[in-house]
Amino acid sequence: MDITIHTTFLPHDDPEASLAFYRDTLGFEVRNQVEYGGMHWNTVGPAGQRDVNLVLHPAGADPGVTDQERRTIAEMMAKGTYSSIMLATADLDGTFATIEAAGAEVVQEPTDQPWGARDCAFRDPAGNMVRIQERR
Repeated sequence: MDITIHTTFLPHDDPEASLAFYRDTLGFEVRNQVEYGGMHWNTVGPAGQRDVNLVLHPAGADPGVTDQERRTIAEMMAKGTYSSIMLATADLDGTFATIEAAGAEVVQEPTDQPWGARDCAFRDPAGNMVRIQERR
């Protein structure tokens, strides 16, 4: 089989703030923008990786999600426990400094982990955990 990861989804509660973080702070390209019924789906991705896409979508907008589930999603997003993404870079310290200087919420400074990885962590404007691991 020839299977790759093409697209993944992260929720947002403010499309402009989310787009600004991924576009302006992380340097992702904007690939598509869709508006429907006042809601916004923004597709972004890392430059040079056209086949890897991240859809920033309105939380709880899926059909069949109940009002109670929407409230639960909103509560989990506020706590930063609903969704996450793991990114990678060759220059963890430089990347960390750039993102921190842009005003992102720092969760963890670059750290050597007991399992062998070196990584750092931020929260995006919606509260999603964004971990960045150093490529070795």
